[in-house]
Amino acid sequence: MRAMLLKEKGKPFVFEDLPKPTPNEGEAVAKIIATGAGLTIHHTRMGRTPDIKYPLIVGHEITAKISSVGKGVKNLKEGDAVTAYFYVTCGECKWCRINRETLCSNFLGYVGRQIQGAYAEYIKLPARNFIKLPEKLNYKDNPAEVAVICDAIATPYKVTRRAKIAPLENVAVIGAGGGVGIHMVMMAKRAGARVIAIDIAGEKLEKCKEIGADEVIDASKENMTSSLIEMTNGDGLDVAIDFVSTSQTIESATQSLGIGGRFVTLGGAGQDFSASAREMVQKELEIIGSRYCTKQEVIESLELVARGDVWPLVTETYKLEDAEKAHDRLETGSILGRAVIMM
Repeated sequence: MRAMLLKEKGKPFVFEDLPKPTPNEGEAVAKIIATGAGLTIHHTRMGRTPDIKYPLIVGHEITAKISSVGKGVKNLKEGDAVTAYFYVTCGECKWCRINRETLCSNFLGYVGRQIQGAYAEYIKLPARNFIKLPEKLNYKDNPAEVAVICDAIATPYKVTRRAKIAPLENVAVIGAGGGVGIHMVMMAKRAGARVIAIDIAGEKLEKCKEIGADEVIDASKENMTSSLIEMTNGDGLDVAIDFVSTSQTIESATQSLGIGGRFVTLGGAGQDFSASAREMVQKELEIIGSRYCTKQEVIESLELVARGDVWPLVTETYKLEDAEKAHDRLETGSILGRAVIMM
């Protein structure tokens, strides 16, 4: 099979012909139709992700069809249209049982990091990591958009729940022009919120307006905290969602929260920050961390797209052998929405 291989930390992809994988017991193999190229994947490509063994095939957001199944697999059959769940979990611990799989006590790693991923014609995974596509989801005509649902839509779908976003609330999305951030704008708007998009790229902010942002802030030109306080008539934010998570963005966001406000960080730079304990008590603020999503949230996100409630924003597609071009643009933050590799 054709594959783009990472052989060394931070080195460019190498295009190679590798043996097609065969499934062991409890596994399945799928033929890739399309696979997303996002920042999570790009950080691995650039060598910023720890605990990687080379050679490695990256990629985890897929539209694919099952080509073979191993012994004991009952939930899949040849020809099933599927996407994938990024986390490899045990399915048996307390956290898996209560539908909080991202906290799995026996976490086994990530697809495209500890398990060979989707920048190839075929992918082999534990059968439980494949998720069937709804019959009403037209993956044949829209394979690129369907591929990114399992992350670009499912991750912000989870955030709307964890942050308890309600109609008419003031919600700010920091890093709103990014591949997941722009979909967070969509999902917050779908929840009925007044959405303020924050980024440093004018073109991306214009796109945020197009997809429903009520207000935008160019953080390269405006003071984020004072602008947010002004835009909320002095009340402050109900929810701030930070996809950048530098000390500066976190502190600006938490200082912008109103009474009962919730702050959500999804990693990004993952830097330390300072916050006023007195203000946290007086306002009863909530500081929330959020990791990816559960399988059920992926399933529900697929259903939302299938019934037309929301639609992924894919703006660039590439051939497998041109994957490096996509990652060059990811490195410079040039991609508006999402990029996808087409097989």
